[in-house]
Amino acid sequence: MSGKAAQLTAIEESGWGTPFRFLQRHNLAFWVYLLGLGGGALTIVRYFGSTGYYTPALAGGILLFGLYLVPWLMLLRQQNRYTSQPAGLLAAGFAWGGVAAPFWIALPANTALLEIWSKLGGTAFAGNWAAGLTAPITEEWGKALGLVLLIGLAPQLIRSAYDGFIIGAFIGLGFQVFEDVLYVYNGAAQSFGADQFTTSLQVFAARGASGIVSHALFSAIFCAGLMWILGRERRVALGVSSMLAAMVFHFAWDDMGGIGGGGPLAVALPFVIAVIELVTLFAVLRRAARVERGWIRDLLGPEVDAGVIDTALFDAVSGLRKDRQAYRKHVRGRGRARHRVEAAGDLAREIARAGGRETHRVAHARDEVARLG
Repeated sequence: MSGKAAQLTAIEESGWGTPFRFLQRHNLAFWVYLLGLGGGALTIVRYFGSTGYYTPALAGGILLFGLYLVPWLMLLRQQNRYTSQPAGLLAAGFAWGGVAAPFWIALPANTALLEIWSKLGGTAFAGNWAAGLTAPITEEWGKALGLVLLIGLAPQLIRSAYDGFIIGAFIGLGFQVFEDVLYVYNGAAQSFGADQFTTSLQVFAARGASGIVSHALFSAIFCAGLMWILGRERRVALGVSSMLAAMVFHFAWDDMGGIGGGGPLAVALPFVIAVIELVTLFAVLRRAARVERGWIRDLLGPEVDAGVIDTALFDAVSGLRKDRQAYRKHVRGRGRARHRVEAAGDLAREIARAGGRETHRVAHARDEVARLG
């Protein structure tokens, strides 16, 4: 296949450059999405609007976890490379994860299932195991429903496991932040409103630290697995194992007390689980990025042939972290390498948006690569 033919195929298969249109009146997925957000929003109003006594804790939680959100968004923006997703699509995923998944699905479902486990196994059994037997099912599938609806809204944009990984991370991040605010509110209620600011800080410290290996991680792995089942790259066994891994991690985190049994293992267990989760996360990320990296190489191949992009930059923009580190050493400067990689990525984005045709935006992006080179 010629370089230009491979480029056009990559544009078609990736869907990169297709705009995201949220308002789709004739699409059932749009109305189900709105139903979820509306139901979640109504629950939020009822839950937090029942009393104004805990308003200081609620305001503190929103402020603290709003600030906590900033570095997360910066991190995920860095990961949204290769055939990057539009901001509107990612915002729709975050909104589902923050409003619909926890308040429309998880909160009522968890309440019902926790009562069932208490009746079946007794209070002690429920205290040790009910959370881990409930949340991985209700919460992971509730978050994943958002990905399914977004596929219905943007089928041309969500095609690979990497797409599922990035969008899943945003959905999980939304769930995580909104749930953390809920924990702040509930903590103030449990202490009968005493010293609400201190309570907010305590919850923020605990939930913020554990958030590194919490819902954003679970959903990224789970949704990548779901896309290995539903997407263009069919890897059913890999998809099922990834989804099960996310649910097992969720179970282990929620039922750490039951697993540790209160002995010496309980002290080391959080760190052991965190390490296993992070190793799995990076393994899934690396595997999920294979198709996307191939698309980028096909998309920029003609630019390499034309001498616009050299081989070292080509490897950096389409490669892994070690390739970008090698490129920084090659050009002897972190800032210079970053600007060149970003310029090459911008060129790829403009080529995709133009459908492989020559436009003034493509020419401008190409000139920028030449200027920085």
